[in-house]
Amino acid sequence: MSEQVCFEDVAIGDVLPTLEVVVDETQMFLFSAATYNAHRIHYDKDWARDKEGYDNVLVQGPLQAALLARAVTDWVGASGRLVTFSVQNRATALPGETLLFGGTVTAVRGQGDGTGLVDLEIAGRRGETVLMPGTAIVSLPARAVIGAGA
Repeated sequence: MSEQVCFEDVAIGDVLPTLEVVVDETQMFLFSAATYNAHRIHYDKDWARDKEGYDNVLVQGPLQAALLARAVTDWVGASGRLVTFSVQNRATALPGETLLFGGTVTAVRGQGDGTGLVDLEIAGRRGETVLMPGTAIVSLPARAVIGAGA
């Protein structure tokens, strides 16, 4: 998002732009390597199928959480800040599926210091199926603060 979101522009019920991602097996392999996750369920199809009972390898929960955090931080912009972030992995995702990450504003609170806190209900989804529900709080700058820095 190229324009900075300001606290005054946010209202309860606003929907964040949806981040749409199709995770592939190469991305999963690299994520496992970067996070030292050697669980075979994320890279060995035979293991996932024969030992774990899944149709395919599974997209890592932490990768889904990272993509959800990216959706939030993309929205808050360079002058916004992610204050809290909490999610639960509730369902599996497979490589090649279209995953959707986003959220909705549930509360807004002015800070009196040129910023405001915004509560979000966030989720990673596959279609209408919620894979990863959660909450986040972000801090957004006031328009006057952005204007003063220009």
